[in-house]
Amino acid sequence: MKTIHLLILAATPSLLLAQAETPPANTSLFGMIQQGGWAMIPLAGCSLAMIFLIIYSYMETRRSRFIPDAVLAPIRNDLAQHNIEAASQSLRESSTILGRCLAPALLKLRSDRPNLNKEQVENLLVEHLEAAENSVSQWVNYLNVVAAVAPMIGLLGTVSGMISAFQTIGQGGMGRPELLAGDIGEALITTATGLVIGIPAMIFYFILRNRLGHQMIQTTQTATDLIDTVEED
Repeated sequence: MKTIHLLILAATPSLLLAQAETPPANTSLFGMIQQGGWAMIPLAGCSLAMIFLIIYSYMETRRSRFIPDAVLAPIRNDLAQHNIEAASQSLRESSTILGRCLAPALLKLRSDRPNLNKEQVENLLVEHLEAAENSVSQWVNYLNVVAAVAPMIGLLGTVSGMISAFQTIGQGGMGRPELLAGDIGEALITTATGLVIGIPAMIFYFILRNRLGHQMIQTTQTATDLIDTVEED
């Protein structure tokens, strides 16, 4: 029993010295960001870009940005009475995609041509709708870019951390694993951060893309119905 006590007393200074040499791990959020190294800077930019694109794309794909529900009834009445100028003016003042696309197309209606020249009107409408869809979809597509780039930056940070770890091993750190903790932490934190950004970005990309497609279908159907409201005399 005395021998065991002597061994414990002899080992205590060594344990205290080892604890003093090994700094406590900083597990706070700011500490993990610092440990992630240089890759956390572009990843922070990706996260800010993702948040901005999600909010902006969501606002741009609201129904009110596409169809002016409040003035559809007056516009339909004007078209039924062949008051094309008034209907076109109301659409233009609505500041919606339907208004910007249908207003110039309606001016192509001609009472002296077969079927009021509706075929040319619809062709012009389709061209304007495609241009409007592209102007909105580019912001949604940027989310797909963030979803692809963020994990790649995280992977690059992983490679950087592993290179540093191997350099530490080459300098004699194999017998001291605490020297490798920082490099391995950098590798793992950057990988996790890239995935944390990339996965939500990809999910919201598909959600917003489908949301935009739905709004464009509704806008096209509404425009076609308004054109059909104009009947030949």
